[in-house]
Amino acid sequence: MNKQKTEPEDNDDKIRIDKWLWAARFYKTRMLAKQAIDGGKIHCDGQRVKPSKEAVIGLELTIRQDWDEKTVIIKALSAQRRGAPEAASLYEETEASKTLREKRAAERKAGLGNYIISDHRPTKKERRHIHRFQRVNLLGDEN
Repeated sequence: MNKQKTEPEDNDDKIRIDKWLWAARFYKTRMLAKQAIDGGKIHCDGQRVKPSKEAVIGLELTIRQDWDEKTVIIKALSAQRRGAPEAASLYEETEASKTLREKRAAERKAGLGNYIISDHRPTKKERRHIHRFQRVNLLGDEN
């Protein structure tokens, strides 16, 4: 029985990176965190990581989610998922990451006005133009 009590204490010191990402509320489930790591969306000091990598304080992670890319530094470890304020205290986003993310968000927002939103399905002629445009962009020619 004494051995069982010491094991959880040892596990609190060593936390897998996928579990930490889940506890820090970057992903809703551990499975999503694992899939993001396997998909190359999580980098540690510029290198791809494995889900079993040990999270340590001071480790710098680059996390890509949708359009955003965050660079965070691990400040604390937790194996339990708690409220958002507590989860936010587990990491600190770098200033360069914040400014770059805000800049890219503003660029996306400004570029959104260029899209024409149609209230109808494209006609046959409009579809031909769409397909021609896609071919030109993909292949680089007009065939």
